[in-house]
Amino acid sequence: MPHLLNLLRGFLMGSADVVPGVSGGTIALVLGIYERLVHAIRTGASALGSLVRGRFGEALQRARTVEWNFLVPLLAGIGLAIVSLAALIEHFLEEEPTNTAAVFFGLVAGSILVAWRLVGRWGNRRVGTAVAVAVIAFAVLGLRSEEITDPSTILFFVAGAIAIIAMILPGISGSFILLMLGMYEAVLAAVTDRDLLVVGVFLVGAVIGLAAFSTFLDRMLRDHHDTVMAGLIGLMAGSLRVLWPWPDGTDTANLASPSEPLVPVVLAVIGFAVVMVIARSGKPSSQ
Repeated sequence: MPHLLNLLRGFLMGSADVVPGVSGGTIALVLGIYERLVHAIRTGASALGSLVRGRFGEALQRARTVEWNFLVPLLAGIGLAIVSLAALIEHFLEEEPTNTAAVFFGLVAGSILVAWRLVGRWGNRRVGTAVAVAVIAFAVLGLRSEEITDPSTILFFVAGAIAIIAMILPGISGSFILLMLGMYEAVLAAVTDRDLLVVGVFLVGAVIGLAAFSTFLDRMLRDHHDTVMAGLIGLMAGSLRVLWPWPDGTDTANLASPSEPLVPVVLAVIGFAVVMVIARSGKPSSQ
């Protein structure tokens, strides 16, 4: 049952990672496994680093400390969701962009409340951190480069290394980072078309980027937990500009057609309520 539960958790995270504007890290936060996930990744990254340096005994010793029973099913669920839902999410983003954005707006808004409760003590510095990060994220996420046509293999590697950092941070979507880099459609097409070479290069970049960033994030969560959480709240608040009323982050689309103004609002409320229900049962877990 723990393996099945972690597979489901990973599937939910992967489902969010496919959508521009939503991060799998946000879902991990709601599920109560975020800090555990970061620590597990950091431990795995240290083992990988020892292996790359040729310290095989040290790598094996560190690998034994990795929480594989938690990490492997979670990663499998993420991969399963990305492969199986990429085409479906692409369809909804094209056909129902406002309604799709409304659902995830509610999810992220609920996640902000969940993260707010995880801050032990608020003060002027932490409030200032949250506000400053929110403003910066709001401004930066308004940027978007033109889509790159026929990108080279090295660009897929670089995109994977950068996007994975966003995927583990609540409030920053790896998919939207790909949009900003002009690589979203190319990566999504590679996954949909089962282009194993391109997907493999992207994943190698993701592994290296994740290994480099996870150690830093784990240390910051350990030594400056409340300040980091305040910053993550700011990231999530700023990321709302990507979802509503700008479904793709740049086009100022209407909130809803005049004849149905309540549909997106209802969908957002449903998304918010789902987060509250999950958070109530998703306390920080050791399973």
